[in-house]
Amino acid sequence: MAVNAAFGGVVRRREDPRLITGAGLYTDDVRLDRCLHAVFVRSSIAHARIRSVDVALASAMPGVVGIFGAKDFEFESMTARPRLASEMVLFVGDAIAVAVAETRDQAVDAAAAVVVDYDPLPAVVDSIKALEPDADLVQPDRDDNLVIDFEVGEAGALDGADVAIKARFINQRLAAVPIEANAVAAEPDGEGGIRIWASTQVPFRVRTQVAEALGLPETKVQVIAPDVGGAFGAKLMTYPEQTVLCAVAQKLDRPVRWFEYRSENMVAMSHGRAQAQDVALGATREGKLVGLDLEIVADCGADAGIGAALPGYTMLLSSGCYDIPKIRVRTRTALTNTTIVSAYRGAGRPEAIAMIERAMDMLATELGLDPAELRRRNFIRGGFPFTTAAGATYDSGDYSRALDLALDALGYDELRREQKARRERGDRALLGVGISSYVEMTAVQLTSEFGFARASADGSFTVGVGTSSSGQGHETAYAQLAASLLGVPMDRISVIQSDTNQVRSGDGTYGSRSLQLGGSAVRGACIALVRKAREEAARRLEASVEDIERTADGGFGVRGVPGSSMSWTDLAGEAMLVAEDEFEQDGQTFPFGCHVAVVEVDVETGDTRLIRHVAVDDCG
Repeated sequence: MAVNAAFGGVVRRREDPRLITGAGLYTDDVRLDRCLHAVFVRSSIAHARIRSVDVALASAMPGVVGIFGAKDFEFESMTARPRLASEMVLFVGDAIAVAVAETRDQAVDAAAAVVVDYDPLPAVVDSIKALEPDADLVQPDRDDNLVIDFEVGEAGALDGADVAIKARFINQRLAAVPIEANAVAAEPDGEGGIRIWASTQVPFRVRTQVAEALGLPETKVQVIAPDVGGAFGAKLMTYPEQTVLCAVAQKLDRPVRWFEYRSENMVAMSHGRAQAQDVALGATREGKLVGLDLEIVADCGADAGIGAALPGYTMLLSSGCYDIPKIRVRTRTALTNTTIVSAYRGAGRPEAIAMIERAMDMLATELGLDPAELRRRNFIRGGFPFTTAAGATYDSGDYSRALDLALDALGYDELRREQKARRERGDRALLGVGISSYVEMTAVQLTSEFGFARASADGSFTVGVGTSSSGQGHETAYAQLAASLLGVPMDRISVIQSDTNQVRSGDGTYGSRSLQLGGSAVRGACIALVRKAREEAARRLEASVEDIERTADGGFGVRGVPGSSMSWTDLAGEAMLVAEDEFEQDGQTFPFGCHVAVVEVDVETGDTRLIRHVAVDDCG
């Protein structure tokens, strides 16, 4: 796929040839000598006490090396969610034991032969009902199922409104189902450490988790995320299976590998969304917004992990692109006997925009206003940075211009006339026009990111960064960026990421942060490398640094002295040319845009056909 280069020209994504020709290396492609295979024994019911686990038959099966449960491991660190369930299972898919055998098929058969005797308990599967006073408890050591209860604003947000709409919106639970499911391969490194290949967005977090669990210094744990076949936020979690596999490899002193079947992936990998929203939006008769009142109940599944905090992002973006004077938002997160909920494609932010945009359309209908006009009357206009009543500080935005560009591209007025004419004629195929003006929040967690740049004597360059690609095109983007800053051809630049032994530190890829933070770290490292090269050239050419300038061929020369230049190769041949940067950001950024879809709907069958879709996006 060709991409437009930010620094001139069009380049083809350098990752794509190996990925589309089957030459990529995914975790399940890693082949290790004498490697064992693992399959997890998982709960088939949502909530129960474990009476017993009978492994006798499974242990005696051909090729089986062992069936291991929680009692077989002594982890140095504890986690809120048990790595293997020993007393109670909390959701369908909860891991109870792991079968390890010489072949995959033998491990599958052994896992199927493990007999678990359950004492079933009532299952709580509805997040709203989970918060009722008499609800059954998901976790027996808690007083209730409420994990987080947080509120901003005050009662009376709709006071002064002439017109108000109320609705309940459900953002249903969904499974991420990346093409590549979870996968891990682990092997002892022969020196008391462990080497891990994992399909993950966060190699450094996996390293920390494994090191703490096994009682190893982080320097003895290497995590490599090779090609990753999609993640979408679901590989942001550090999964218990990753640590268990490492413990098995350490215990047996042999490599071991595991990858999820798709059916297993549907219940074991984290889910997304799972929000219920009760919204009330009020305005004056003239269509000026007065206030927003929002109640959110989020389902975090059987454990309060990342998913418990995601409604906080929904709260921050609840006003969307609009200047809403009064906002009250209460967010509650509930435990249920369901698969863990974590980040998924936008992680709390799209839920906010879907909510406010649906509410705006309903309010426009109630007021008898065109949906585009209601938006125009209420956009935030100027005064940036702008702090919303929900507490977010938007750095910039031109929401009205984005809307106008999208509508002009479609011929909006003509579309509305055609829509009206079809209704009046009673046509079977009616026209629908959907508008969504949005604001996004990127680099949502204010963490830093590391990058380095290195010049070699053979004329090649290496840049490294602590992010980890799962299809985003990092290898191309970072190489483009480095080439423009170093003044060298892009094909001379290699990109390193996703290996904790080759990059000093990193926070991974999530929350729309990679280019913003990782790219900024690469930029800082490249600028510092050019500065070092300039200083080295000045020393060797016996000139002041201020007099050193870049030459047309990408080298370094003395201003006003023809023929005095040195190439990168000359400089790197005698000096260590490497630079690092740790980029930190003061606050999030808030890109914006507008999407408009035109659809044709058959009113007799409900069949819907997309006619056009126009997107106007703030690209920075």
